[in-house]
Amino acid sequence: MEKKNRVLVIGGTGYLGQHLLQGLSEIKERPFDIAFTYHSSSSPPQLLLDSYPHSRSFRVDIKTGEGFQTISYEFGQPDVVVNCAAISVPRACEMDPTAAMSINVPCSLVNWLSSFELNKTLLIHLSTDQVYEGMKSFYKEEDENVPVNVYGKSKLAAEQFISEKCTNFAILRSSIIFGPQTISPIPKSLPLQWIDSVLSKGEQVEFFHDEFRCPVYVKDVVAVILLLTNKWILEHKQMQMLLNVGGQDRVSRVQIAEAVADVRGYNSALIKAVSASSVDRGVVSPADISMDISKLIQTLNILPTPFRDGVKLTLA
Repeated sequence: MEKKNRVLVIGGTGYLGQHLLQGLSEIKERPFDIAFTYHSSSSPPQLLLDSYPHSRSFRVDIKTGEGFQTISYEFGQPDVVVNCAAISVPRACEMDPTAAMSINVPCSLVNWLSSFELNKTLLIHLSTDQVYEGMKSFYKEEDENVPVNVYGKSKLAAEQFISEKCTNFAILRSSIIFGPQTISPIPKSLPLQWIDSVLSKGEQVEFFHDEFRCPVYVKDVVAVILLLTNKWILEHKQMQMLLNVGGQDRVSRVQIAEAVADVRGYNSALIKAVSASSVDRGVVSPADISMDISKLIQTLNILPTPFRDGVKLTLA
């Protein structure tokens, strides 16, 4: 019987992690051996285990590396590791910079990978658009990185660490990821679902008109990861890649809310435009970190879903 390629998802119980497990499990031709890690509870959610009965789960502490040796013994060297684990709420990073650095810079993961045979594993690491300063539109990968908050600084430190220590890697600078709820619902509120819930109450809500992002549909991020996984497995050529992974559209928070209102038939007069400078969120937030995604399109021949279409798919 042909040996299956092994894919390990770090942070498999999170939002992107669960969608990625779904994407991997739906591949019928040349399926993968799939494993994922979890940490916050003593066992993964039962719904997740029931949905992906052929996936193996391992409890891992990304700070200390405790649990990785069990993966070595029971799963072996992965062909691809996708790191989705992070403290991704900027305010939480600001409140505990030490925890942000120890989790967002994956030292224990990279050190564990160095114990395996060289050039046999690709690390796909999720970074963020918040490595950019936010002073212009459509940042390119080669633009200077001047993160304005602890979250951005921790993710940039992770990029630098991986670039120095790993032979094969793909770093994906993701914008806001949106899409349907996961099979096992996550506790964190999802952006479009939150907007939908507040507008549905018929009360006026404030949104920023001067903060811009390129939100990306979750299934597009999964598609990017799967394309990179297959490229690595088929070609096995050295890969050291950095890609902006955003959607096609540069939108403000107001425009995001307007798209939700339009798709759901809510009164757009409920959306009150205010400046981001009018609210103290306890963390500095970059104004415009929209991204140029031409390198992503050219490298992987993929065109992300237009924002409005993604909103329809999310709220359908």
